Amino acid sequence: MDMTGEQRIEASRQKVWAALNDPEILRQCIPGCQSIEKLSDTEMTAKVLLQVGPVRATFAGKVTLSDLDPPNGYKISGEGSGGMAGHAKGGATVTLKDDGPGATLLSYVVHADVGGKLAQVGGRLIDSTAKKLAGEFFDRFGTVVGGPKEPEISGMPTQKAKVSWWQRLLAWLFGR
Repeated sequence: MDMTGEQRIEASRQKVWAALNDPEILRQCIPGCQSIEKLSDTEMTAKVLLQVGPVRATFAGKVTLSDLDPPNGYKISGEGSGGMAGHAKGGATVTLKDDGPGATLLSYVVHADVGGKLAQVGGRLIDSTAKKLAGEFFDRFGTVVGGPKEPEISGMPTQKAKVSWWQRLLAWLFGR
């Protein structure tokens, strides 16, 4: 599975960097996260309850950070196991750039491989679930780090919400 994306966060690059390295903030933002523990400045362990199609399991894993360039980005590599449900191994490159005054553009490139029952549910389902989970993470992360989203005016969603809704609809329709 390969996935790329970017998210604008209404916070300074330094604040976003600090939040990406804060286990408590990550625990709040990672969907299904039951626990996360920082072992060192470059290692964390976590337990996450995930459901991909009919496969539901608690995955335990370890994440290692490398190529640290504070507050500009780093590489993440990790692996996790969900017992009989399967396993996953992969990595990501995360970069942070200023995006106007007081905002940060977070970009990511992810590659992951899955095995076991998890791999049997199919690539399209895994990809769509991964994109959904990434969307949930960034929605929560943006709110926790940058504050609540812009309010709706007269019951009409903001342009940003319209785009997000259409993107989700298209992803659901076409399995992307």
